[in-house]
Amino acid sequence: QAYLSYSNIAALTHLAGKPGWDITKTLDNVKIWTHEEGAVLSFKVEMQVKVPSHVAFSLLSDFSLRQRWDRHFLTCEVLQAVSEEEKIYHVTSGPTAGHQPRDFVILVSQRQPCQPREPYTVAVRSVTLRAMPPRPEFCRSEILCAGFQIHSNSSSSCTVCYFNQVTSGVMPYLAANLTGSSKSIEDTALECIKFLE
Repeated sequence: QAYLSYSNIAALTHLAGKPGWDITKTLDNVKIWTHEEGAVLSFKVEMQVKVPSHVAFSLLSDFSLRQRWDRHFLTCEVLQAVSEEEKIYHVTSGPTAGHQPRDFVILVSQRQPCQPREPYTVAVRSVTLRAMPPRPEFCRSEILCAGFQIHSNSSSSCTVCYFNQVTSGVMPYLAANLTGSSKSIEDTALECIKFLE
């Protein structure tokens, strides 16, 4: 478990630090970037939020609040509280055109910064849990690497960066967006900002 949580944080930090991100969309307080490497597509959504970074961190690290702003989350329940900084959740999301509903078993690892300039981190990856085997009514999907980095801008504002390394499991939700409209990503980002503020 210690290795899994370490590699969860490390994978997100590595993804965030990669060179070669291309900006694809700029709105007032949202920027959307993509990064392609072989068959792996990653995207980053950068949001300017008018709340202190520690407030954004406490709201975003509690995944049971996620349904309030992310309509892709139908249900989200804690399966296991591994430690104060680690929880395993079961998430379900609704059907998209031509696909049955999906579910995910995810490890969410949260870390506060050790140094003043470091971001708050909330890292997400799929895990296997014997107590939650795949169910016939859902297509079990995998999250390789996703999560948030929250950088403090001032005592009352922060930059929230959401990352997702896209696998075929998440692709149906994004295919429509990344073909140019990226509407759902924008809408979700704006809902997230509204929720945090």
